[in-house]
Amino acid sequence: MLPERQEYVHIHDAVGAVTAIRTMQVRGAPAIGVTAAYAMALAAREINALSMATFLDEIAPLAVKLATARPTALNLGWAVQTCMDTARAAKSPTEAREKLLELAHRIREEDIATNKAIGRHGAPLIPNDGGVLTHCNTGALATAGFGTALGVIRTAWEQGKRPNVFCTETRPWLQGARLTAWELVQMGIPASLVVDSAAGSLMSKGKISAIVVGADRIASNGDVANKIGTYSLAVLANEHTLPFYVAAPLISVDRGSASGEDIVVEERPPEEVTHVAGRPIAAKGIDVWNPSFDVTPSRYISAIITERGIVRAPYETTLRSLAFEATNASAGGPKAV
Repeated sequence: MLPERQEYVHIHDAVGAVTAIRTMQVRGAPAIGVTAAYAMALAAREINALSMATFLDEIAPLAVKLATARPTALNLGWAVQTCMDTARAAKSPTEAREKLLELAHRIREEDIATNKAIGRHGAPLIPNDGGVLTHCNTGALATAGFGTALGVIRTAWEQGKRPNVFCTETRPWLQGARLTAWELVQMGIPASLVVDSAAGSLMSKGKISAIVVGADRIASNGDVANKIGTYSLAVLANEHTLPFYVAAPLISVDRGSASGEDIVVEERPPEEVTHVAGRPIAAKGIDVWNPSFDVTPSRYISAIITERGIVRAPYETTLRSLAFEATNASAGGPKAV
């Protein structure tokens, strides 16, 4: 409903959470993961089984529905799998319900802490008075709070830097125009909204000093899946010798994907392109290709900003090393990647 009005959707069960995720009532990889964790806690509350075997049999199908609600963001499947591991370790359904709610709270709290750490590590990369461009929405609305790429810009601003912020409109859902612009206004950070196709012109005129975006999934070699249009920005940044940064938590690193070719890219309904707010804007009968994400090869990425520091090429080594450290630091905990 943003920016025209602000509404809260109350989700009462796992099925409602699946609908909210699929229909973009909740979007942004971290926010989806947190939503899934709370949905698992809600599901557990609705199961009246007395034995753990029956409890697991009943919650498993709901877990599958949640995990497959959207395919590209790694946080979703990770959160559901972590919840299932927690449930299997419980000694009784009562304990499982308690542990799942505790886990959901912890995932939410850790996401906020992670975002703030990403902001602290990334803020030094933001120019003091040059232009910084961001794409899609990576702020508090896309996370449990604070934000990733937008959190980096926010932290830099809070530290006294005054970059000229530009945000793309981000077709077809207009997350940049409707959400990022709204968040920037709410935070009191002056910014300019540009159509997606204006990014190259901005760079050519010397108005951009750095680009910072988020990520829904990062392959082991540093290839990044993010909102459609990210790849184009990376190629343009490379052409204009501008730094292109990706801000994302280590949980976004998919060690099961050797490269971006292994990442499944979600394709969404054609109506998202042919209609705006329910009104047609394209000729009836036209075919549509509507991928929600694209993959940016690691060779275009100057650095990946994580909660444990800044990672640079060769990503096959640096990402693996940092992910291993994160796993050891949270042995058995929900932050293991």
